[in-house]
Amino acid sequence: MRYSTGKPAKQGTIREPVRWAAMFKSVALLATSAIAAASPAHAGEIFGGLYVHDIDSPLTASGIEQGTDVQLGYRWDKIGRTPLQPYLFGAVNTAGETSYAAFGLSAKFGDRVFVRPGLGIAIHNGSSGNFDDPTNSKIEFGSRILFAPEVGVGVRLSDRATVEASWVHMSHAQLSGQQNPGIDNVGVRLSWKL
Repeated sequence: MRYSTGKPAKQGTIREPVRWAAMFKSVALLATSAIAAASPAHAGEIFGGLYVHDIDSPLTASGIEQGTDVQLGYRWDKIGRTPLQPYLFGAVNTAGETSYAAFGLSAKFGDRVFVRPGLGIAIHNGSSGNFDDPTNSKIEFGSRILFAPEVGVGVRLSDRATVEASWVHMSHAQLSGQQNPGIDNVGVRLSWKL
């Protein structure tokens, strides 16, 4: 068990873990409800793409890990008359660095040319350490479960196919302590409506 002194963590110290279980269960229940409420008359879409892993951006303190992420996922149809679409995807890093899975809600605005913002929760296999370890080349995320906002800009190629450039960010927004380097991945993905 980790304990907190109530003071800011110093390098090498440990903090009491944030109780993510209740939040994770709530988000999982919301996502499950959204998926169940999606219109059964229409099928969703599969999507996949390639992403540059851990770009160095103003939103992160990373640029540490290497490789390409291969992403594959499924996006359900819209929930009722809203633009919201539940999604689930996994991203495997080709260099053996941090891989992750995420689920959440996105919304598509536009038709031939569109913008698709989304907000999800991700779980990863990287380090969840609460302090930076300079002896390794891993990102110390500070938490196993992270927020995963994303945005894509795309073009409809046909009635069933789209292509989009997208950005996926992961961090815990300092809810699990000050150790929050985050990670940004950018890439291109194709979607195929079933």
